Amino acid sequence: MTVQKIIHDPLSLSQPAAKAAASDRQAAQDLLDTLLAHRESIDGLPPAAGLAANMIGLNKAIIAVNAGFLPIVMLNPKIVKRSGHYLAEEGCLSLPGERPADRYEEQVPGHGFKRA
Repeated sequence: MTVQKIIHDPLSLSQPAAKAAASDRQAAQDLLDTLLAHRESIDGLPPAAGLAANMIGLNKAIIAVNAGFLPIVMLNPKIVKRSGHYLAEEGCLSLPGERPADRYEEQVPGHGFKRA
């Protein structure tokens, strides 16, 4: 288990992600390990819903999401459909504070190469 440090530099976080490959398996595992380490509430903040690789300093298109009982890790994820909407405040482990309420889709099916 390799829990990585969360990056807080807005410039690094704003860079476009490079396409991930099967050879990025260790990066995907590090992202998953880091997400699992932030599954519990820290300093009164809600637990992490998900992480992107840039949040641990990797410029790759990899995400890890708490989506039920087991987290999902995807390489090169793509949104294929959006449906329903709700308002919610947003927080981010990389950027301090909460964001104002914003509109989110209730269901966002996607696809990508899933970590085995």
